[in-house]
Amino acid sequence: MPRKILIAALVLLAGNAVPAVAAGTPANDVPLAGGTTTHGGAGGRIIRVTTLAADGPGSFKAAIDARGPRVVVFEVGGVIDMGRTTLSITEPYLTVAGQTAPSPGITIIRGGIDLKAHDVILKHIRVRTGRDGQPALSGWEADSLSTVAAHDVIIDHCSFTWGVDENMSASGPRFNGANLAEWRKNTSHNIIFSNNLAAEGLANASHPKGEHSKGSLIHDNATGIVFWRNVWAHNVERSPLLKGGVQAAMVNNLIYDPGTRAVHYNLMNLEWVGQPYVTGRLTAIGNVMRGGPSTDAGLPFLMLGGDGDLAWFAKDNIAVDKHGNALPMVGRYGETRAKLVDLPQPDPLPAWAQVLPARDVETHVLANAGARPWDRDMHDTRVLFFIAEGRGEIIDDEAVVGGYPRPTPTHAAFVESEWDLTTMEPKSGRYPGQGPQASIENLSARDQAMREGPRR
Repeated sequence: MPRKILIAALVLLAGNAVPAVAAGTPANDVPLAGGTTTHGGAGGRIIRVTTLAADGPGSFKAAIDARGPRVVVFEVGGVIDMGRTTLSITEPYLTVAGQTAPSPGITIIRGGIDLKAHDVILKHIRVRTGRDGQPALSGWEADSLSTVAAHDVIIDHCSFTWGVDENMSASGPRFNGANLAEWRKNTSHNIIFSNNLAAEGLANASHPKGEHSKGSLIHDNATGIVFWRNVWAHNVERSPLLKGGVQAAMVNNLIYDPGTRAVHYNLMNLEWVGQPYVTGRLTAIGNVMRGGPSTDAGLPFLMLGGDGDLAWFAKDNIAVDKHGNALPMVGRYGETRAKLVDLPQPDPLPAWAQVLPARDVETHVLANAGARPWDRDMHDTRVLFFIAEGRGEIIDDEAVVGGYPRPTPTHAAFVESEWDLTTMEPKSGRYPGQGPQASIENLSARDQAMREGPRR
């Protein structure tokens, strides 16, 4: 298919299914795939971002630092250069509506985001952290995005690339509290990652530990973690890594070109000395792992390491090498007493989490994942086309794939009357930079139903 026609087809298919509401909160020893009832900052004041400066009046940083319920909209498009610093979101009740930015949207470079608050929705933002020319092992080790003891968070339709630590993670303390219930309460919980792209974690770059191309780390005792229709590509490992006691669900994700591990679970004795082990739980339904140029021969979909047990339910998952030959579903690293326990049924999924057959997943996520699928930048387009073509590889430096984007800044007023201020969907059915051929009316019946919200 000619490239222009293929691009048009991907734009036409690009949906914007956003899980706005989900049921359930984790409790002690109650298995639950999780979700959140958050509405972020809906109903709060509108804060306009009017400059691409890293801080100061009108900046993105000033908007996220503001207090009280708020919806952050953008009257600028382009690159926010953080100069090797990390943005910290510490104030709750926040919606970041990157879809409101004029084309080409908002891209954060030379930095990352630490999300340390609750009731936050982050949508349609690109974060391209990068090595930024730093010497090997020199200590620059930012995540592209990590929640830090956060809860009730939705990360939807974002692109995270070139992380020097992880690309897209949920973290926090392991043992903050007197018992398991308090440990879970005091670390990240009820986090949804949906429709995101986490790609090209940098391998031998500036991280002080050396090789560190990592997709997603879900830290010990995090619960209510949902991965729904995301793409991981070209990460050596952690797509994702679930640490001790984690409770998570993976539904309809694509893992492409993992290096030495794809999904893995590891409760490490060295980190749990003096504490009773907690069995982790994973429900994995309708996921696809495809080997690529960087993938170890015979790599399993799931690998078990460490000392702790993992209880899991698996259904309709596909694992193949770059030639389409079947790969093992389960493997191990480390000869320990850790057991993989098959569950007879899945943990409860959020009500909105519609499940596609695994054979439909790749087509769907390549059309829909990442920031602004109707208005993709060169790097997202490159990564997703290379996945479709079986190309690409793990990299050490963003420079080898073109380096940081530097688009010309754009400006356009945000007009409140043109948007549904509860859902932050455009009333016209078209987003900034979206042509008429990709309007809501042209979406498939399935995608249209998904856009209408969660199942009740």
